[in-house]
Amino acid sequence: MRELAAELAPYSIRVNSVHPANVRSPMTENRTITELFAGGRAGARFDDGDVVAAFQDLAALPVPYLDPVDISNAVLYLVSAEARYVTGTTHVVDLGGLLPYKAPLRRSAS
Repeated sequence: MRELAAELAPYSIRVNSVHPANVRSPMTENRTITELFAGGRAGARFDDGDVVAAFQDLAALPVPYLDPVDISNAVLYLVSAEARYVTGTTHVVDLGGLLPYKAPLRRSAS
């Protein structure tokens, strides 16, 4: 993406990428993924507590997954006039999941 942004910048073409975390969509809200996030428990549902907790473990912010509109809003920003000089960027929308340190949200019993 950065190389392409550099090559196309003289032509006023901007290149950016969007990197989302888990998004509540058919890609994540299906039996295979739901059972995987439930530790293999058959019949698990997407809104079950253990499934939501597993998604939450991937995020620093107290939200288990994004809604599709959250990614759409990031894309809308990148195509808007406000971002007219933004090029060569990686736009990460991941609930803080890639932070080098995440504070634990749940504490295990000692």
